[in-house]
Amino acid sequence: MVKLLSDSIADDADFFVEQIHLVAIVFDNTDDVTVWATTLFDNETHFFHLALPFKALDTLLSLAHTRADALQEEVADALATADWPALLEYNSEEKPPVPLPSVALKLSVTYPALEDDETDEEGPDDPQPHNIFYLEGVFVRLDS
Repeated sequence: MVKLLSDSIADDADFFVEQIHLVAIVFDNTDDVTVWATTLFDNETHFFHLALPFKALDTLLSLAHTRADALQEEVADALATADWPALLEYNSEEKPPVPLPSVALKLSVTYPALEDDETDEEGPDDPQPHNIFYLEGVFVRLDS
């Protein structure tokens, strides 16, 4: 069973995830991209959304080793069709999830925006985080 990563984090500090598999990429004609991914966290598979600028997507795709060129070409083809939003899925036998070996992502937690009526003292004291995280950094393990 896949859990939401936001349900398993202990606090709102930035943190790292490893053993990442990309399962979808969503983008449009803006600089914003959302990646759907899974990670092993506390020895269980967790699903999360990753918000990042388009340039960072190219960095992630280049770390997909043997699939990097094909993935970058697929994104370029989707950009050329201008059919927005573009959804590229990798969760089938023909297109399996894309592993990012030796990669750690530093993520920051996001929270829902408060409604106008929630900004006073009666608002929630402890809002639950979104399952959308911002990419703070990409780190690659170099084997000796």
